[in-house]
Amino acid sequence: MASRSVNKVILLGHLGKDAETKFTPSGVSVTKMTLATSYRFKDQQTGDWKESTDWHNIVAWRIENLSQYLLKGKQVYIEGRIQNRSYEDKDGVKKYITEIVADEIILLSGGGAGGGRGDGPGVGDDMDSGFGGPPSRSASGPVSMPRSAQQRAAAPAPAPRSSGPASTPFDSEITDDDVPF
Repeated sequence: MASRSVNKVILLGHLGKDAETKFTPSGVSVTKMTLATSYRFKDQQTGDWKESTDWHNIVAWRIENLSQYLLKGKQVYIEGRIQNRSYEDKDGVKKYITEIVADEIILLSGGGAGGGRGDGPGVGDDMDSGFGGPPSRSASGPVSMPRSAQQRAAAPAPAPRSSGPASTPFDSEITDDDVPF
């Protein structure tokens, strides 16, 4: 009988800082980030509830399109595997590190620098998804919009209306073809 083993990690937490993406000499992207997960427990001596936070080092390969949305404070779901490795630092001292190699990353909330607007890909968008060009972090409109609206947004914007009630820039541009349901 063959023996089996499983190395699977599922984490749900908040990013501790913006993800950092670098490229190997062969051009493959490597994105590193830290993820905080916390849990509550009852102190047996005092009876008070306490919270403890664990920090995880996450490594993801080939997600340069998604890494721009991985900002501090964002809530993410990560599936992957645990990897232990060692390396020598610049002083020749052998260092050991444990990290999670992500196979799937799903953004769950706006949080962090996005101001809670949910300005990145939502639930169901994982690192295999292709997103268009990088959005501006200061953009006021949605990051993902119908192609017809993207083409209109790329064209010079008309002068704002001076009369009538205040409206959003998308009021007159949405058609039945743009609604996803």
